[in-house]
Amino acid sequence: MRNYRIRPVRLFKLFVLIFIFSVNLLAEPSLADKIGQMVMVGFSNDSPWEDTLKYDIEHRNLGGVLFFAHNLDNPTQIRTMTESLGSLASTPLLMATDQEGGFVARLDENNGYEITKTAYQLGTMENNEDSTRAQAAMMANWLVEDEINTNLAPVVDVNVNPRSPAIGYWERSFSADPDTVFQHAAWFINEFRQRDRICTLKHFPGHGSAKDDSHLGFTDISDTWSEAELVPYRKLIESGYRDMIMSGHLFNNHLDSLYPASLSKTVLTDLLRDSLGFQGVVISDEMFMRAIRDNYSFREAVILAINAGTDILLYSINSYNNLSILTKIVDIVTDAIDRGLISEARIDESYQRILTLKHRLVTSIAEVPAKAVPANLSLSVYPNPFNISTTIEMRVLKPEPVMLTVVDLAGRMVYSHRFEHISAGNQRFTLQSNGLASGIYFVSLTGSGNPVSQKITLIK
Repeated sequence: MRNYRIRPVRLFKLFVLIFIFSVNLLAEPSLADKIGQMVMVGFSNDSPWEDTLKYDIEHRNLGGVLFFAHNLDNPTQIRTMTESLGSLASTPLLMATDQEGGFVARLDENNGYEITKTAYQLGTMENNEDSTRAQAAMMANWLVEDEINTNLAPVVDVNVNPRSPAIGYWERSFSADPDTVFQHAAWFINEFRQRDRICTLKHFPGHGSAKDDSHLGFTDISDTWSEAELVPYRKLIESGYRDMIMSGHLFNNHLDSLYPASLSKTVLTDLLRDSLGFQGVVISDEMFMRAIRDNYSFREAVILAINAGTDILLYSINSYNNLSILTKIVDIVTDAIDRGLISEARIDESYQRILTLKHRLVTSIAEVPAKAVPANLSLSVYPNPFNISTTIEMRVLKPEPVMLTVVDLAGRMVYSHRFEHISAGNQRFTLQSNGLASGIYFVSLTGSGNPVSQKITLIK
């Protein structure tokens, strides 16, 4: 349970952001707006493209910004930057960095923070829950103070090859044992989730056995990869993980004889979504890595990645051939839809997943008393936002009659049901969207004690 306090100014900004996001959801987004949400970019400081970044956020609905070490000078500068960029967005920005710990840590002793341990030190040398949680909590608190809401971590690659140039060499894997990787990743994620930070598992389907580095060129794991490398993903997904998973630019002819994982529908849709059941957001590894750049054109890579099931395309810069990368991608995808190479439904799928993830950013931050008294009633709704139907889960501590109601923004009741003999425990009810218009609604549960309510969003 969180017991840190939110500064009054930040709380006010949060309420403003919730209002803007709610209004934005009511408006019908354009195709270009939806595509804009599917792009995350890095940028160079003090260049003309920094101004382009701001324009893309404010006018082209850019979905996310990636911060590297060269963007992060000190805590004051970082907070000023994130507050400035966030204020331009009508839809909350994913503001991300790589804060794994150890060699891959954008916040460190060079910009006002602390030296952190590598995943290998935590998972193999120490293998201690308290140590892993303590470091994760410390780093998550840094992100909270800097208003960075997304961490491109933890690495859940299994340390199959300790000399792997991108993973093992830099001690980025917790362990050679898949179950140990799962456990430390779960502790890491839990600390970030307690502080409302989004995490990212990487690099699917597993980079730990690779003999090559996908940053530098084609990386074939066909002869080194095994299904044991899926164990951390499977167990985390089964445990309810729904944040983000990053695909690797990794070729495995046993999974797909034509394309690397990041461009493969077989890997991202058939394996990750259909077989493992992942319902969150898939983000690509950096799309200018040479494993992609040396083998596919910019246009081809964009189309293949989206059709494979990628929700967010990640780029380390925000310009391409003297154009905004976002403008270029919007043009490519719009043309591909016109030519029948990408379906608009595929864009809608990603847009809905991204909005579902971002909805947490404007609804989950709340001040919780250190010694809260348990309420007799509690309420949760998932998925939220929803389309066809959503599940309302009601928890009642003692048997009693309760009333469930749903009202729209104007206060009009659109649904009500009285449960006369509801028993103690968790009860589930399915709400159908039949006859309801897209928009914001409020679900309320009333019994003998204080009522509880939750805002839900219907998007058709």
